[in-house]
This record gives sequence, structure tokens and C-alpha cells, in this order.
Amino acid sequence: MNVLYFLVPLAVLLATVGVAAFMWAVRNGQFDDVETPAIRMLLDDEEEGVRKPDNAMK
Repeated sequence: MNVLYFLVPLAVLLATVGVAAFMWAVRNGQFDDVETPAIRMLLDDEEEGVRKPDNAMK
């Protein structure tokens, strides 16, 4: 029973840290664009610095 005096405040502290981290992420724009990362792998790389492998089909 004595362990509950340690575990309950620890659980409340961890929950508070988790909510604070979530609120920080929301305020800093981490969840603004949820569509582009899912389709980014389908887009062609058109950057000048990107080098294709030598055996790539032309």
C-alpha cells in the first residue's frame, strides 16, 4: 500500500509531462501538414544535388 504513495504522484507527473510535450508540439506546428509526408515518397526528386545510381534506367 505504501508503494501507491510513490506511484500515483509519479503517474500524474508523467501524464503532465506528456500533455505538456503534446501542447508544445501543437504550438510549434508539428501537426500542421499531415498530407504531404504521406505522399512525399511518390514525388520525383527534382533537386539539383540528387544523384541517381549509375545503373539507373534512362
